[in-house]
Amino acid sequence: MSSVTGYCDSAFAAVRSAFEENFAEREELGASLCLLAGGQPVVDLWGGHRDLARTKPWERDTLVNAWSVGKGVLSLLTLTLVEQGRLSLDAPVAELWPEFAAAGKSKVTLRTLMSHRAGLPAVRERLPEDTWQDWTAMCTALAAQEPWWEPDRDHGYHVNSFGFLVGELVRRVTGLSPGSALQAMLAGPLEADFFWGVPDDRRRVAEVEFANVTLRDAQHWAAAFPPTGDPEHDTMIWHAYFNPPGLCGSGQLGTPEWLRAEVPSTNGHATARGVAALYDAMLRPSALGDPPVGRELLAEATRIHSDGDDRVLGRPSRFGLGFQLPSPGRPLGPNAAAFGHYGYGGLLGLADPEADLAFAFLTAKPGDRWQTPRTQALLDAVYGSLESSP
Repeated sequence: MSSVTGYCDSAFAAVRSAFEENFAEREELGASLCLLAGGQPVVDLWGGHRDLARTKPWERDTLVNAWSVGKGVLSLLTLTLVEQGRLSLDAPVAELWPEFAAAGKSKVTLRTLMSHRAGLPAVRERLPEDTWQDWTAMCTALAAQEPWWEPDRDHGYHVNSFGFLVGELVRRVTGLSPGSALQAMLAGPLEADFFWGVPDDRRRVAEVEFANVTLRDAQHWAAAFPPTGDPEHDTMIWHAYFNPPGLCGSGQLGTPEWLRAEVPSTNGHATARGVAALYDAMLRPSALGDPPVGRELLAEATRIHSDGDDRVLGRPSRFGLGFQLPSPGRPLGPNAAAFGHYGYGGLLGLADPEADLAFAFLTAKPGDRWQTPRTQALLDAVYGSLESSP
């Protein structure tokens, strides 16, 4: 069994056991896990290996691709700017980004973008292969795109476009890229390891067990997402994930270009400790001073804005403002007030105000597309420990 290192409060011994069982019984490769309760670290564990050959141990500061966990982090950053009055949830996006008004989008707001209701999950025009590395080119293409459905009429997960759409507003009001703004405003003061654009010390980055092949044409896309008989829908889905090729990380993961670029929906690199610290800072005073998102705004951000059948995922989803909210398909523990975001294959960062905790689990071996039994085993152990505490 792979060794597990770190700290675990005796009251949460079941969480350590579940983490160890992930290696012994659920084929874990390498992972980190952090739980802050009442602002105090009660679980801070890591284990396994940071390379596919299983020769390099996972270390305390190992970074791993966090996938869509980054959408929740971008939402924390964006809401911080809303709290400061630098962004408005209900002002038209085009007030800050005039080009965005094209193709009938003049009334779309930040609230619409953050609740996945803008109808912009994909760019219809085929983009050159390396466009995902070019922030300006991606934002220009999205600004010109006609919505795939009438904005605010319905919702659909903006799988990869969310980071560019919301991140461009961050850039316009701060003058900084999303990665630089995150370091300046949240991650840096909290000493939280979360990066869009990995620092030079890239030995820290774990390899990920992932089908790392670039999918360049409809034949390959159809193998990933079989055609439905509706060409318009199929194009939207295929382009949401694969236009431009490499947008979702396939064929790019771990390359210098991927580590250097900022693709906020997809290529944040982090430790579980870093993710948990960012969420915990929303619940109490910290190195940032008072929580950067006030109680009233946080309540609004964690109110259900989108719920039910998702035009992109093809299954029910539930969103607040950027956050996934508890639902049968995306459990975040037993409490309705929890909020956070899953990443591909079961990675997860969340806060639960009712239980007064922040939780993060990052792994180099994603499960299936939606979740993994490893994540659920950890959540069950966390809440089971809370129930049994005196």
